[in-house]
Amino acid sequence: MKLFALIGCPVHHSLSPIMHNDAFQALGIDAHYHAFHVEPHMLKEAVQGLKALQCAGLNVTIPHKTAVMEYVDELDETAKQMGAVNTIVNENGKWIGYNTDGEGFVRALCEQMDVELSGARILLVGAGGAARGIYFTLLKHRVAAVDVCNRTVKKAEAFVAQQSSVYSLEEAEERVGEYDIIINTTSVGMYPHVDATPLSLRHVKKDTIVSDIIYNPLMTKWLQEAKEKGARVQNGVGMFVYQGALAFEKWTGIFPNTKRMEQLVIQQLGGKTC
Repeated sequence: MKLFALIGCPVHHSLSPIMHNDAFQALGIDAHYHAFHVEPHMLKEAVQGLKALQCAGLNVTIPHKTAVMEYVDELDETAKQMGAVNTIVNENGKWIGYNTDGEGFVRALCEQMDVELSGARILLVGAGGAARGIYFTLLKHRVAAVDVCNRTVKKAEAFVAQQSSVYSLEEAEERVGEYDIIINTTSVGMYPHVDATPLSLRHVKKDTIVSDIIYNPLMTKWLQEAKEKGARVQNGVGMFVYQGALAFEKWTGIFPNTKRMEQLVIQQLGGKTC
C-alpha cells in the first residue's frame, strides 16, 4: 500500500483525507492518505521521516508551503514563480515540488461558472500566497486585466506585473463596478469570524462573478451580499476540489471524478453550495 500525506499546522479540520481516500477506493488504488500535524520547528524532521517511509506524495498546507521548498529536490516552474509548494511527487526517490492552487482555482471558475476569461477584467482581493498563485495563473488566459487590492499596498506591489494596477481597499471599493470578476483570496469572513467582509460591494454590477475561496461557511456574508445585488457567486469548494484533483493526477496519472469529490466535501460540511 502506498502512503500519501498532508502536512500542516493545524490539520485536524482538513477534508483532504476523506476526499483522497474516497478517490483511491473508487478507483481501486491500493493507497492511503493521512494528515500529519507538523509544528513549524519540526518540518525538516517530518520531511525526512516521510522520505524514509517512502511516502509516494504529499500535500502541503499552511504554514509550510514556502518553508518546505528547502527540502524538495526539484521545483516546478510554477511553484518557483509562486514561491510556494502545495504538492510534492516522489519520482523514484526524487521529491518534486508543484503548486496546483492557482490552476485549481481557474479550472473551477471556468467549469463551474461557465465563464470565458479571455478579455475579462478581474480584481483580486488580497496579496498572500493564494492571491499570488491565482494571479499568475490568470495572466496565462489572455485576460484584459488582473488588478490587485490589499490592505497593505506594498505587499501587492511586490509581485504584480507592470500591466496590473494595485489599489488600497478603499480605492478598489470605488472601482468594483469596472470588473467582470471579483475574487476574495483572503480569510476574511471564514469561520468563526463570519460577520466580516473583505471589500464593500456597493458598486458591483449585476451579473458580475463574485468568487470567495473560503468554503467554511459555504456562503459567506460577502457572497450573500453579492447575490442580493444580482451578482453570480461561487464559494471555495471548487478550488479546494480541483487543486486536490490536480495533485491526485500528478501522483497517480489519473484525474479523479471532481463531481464526486465536490459532493463528498459539501456533505461533510453539512450544507449546499451556492
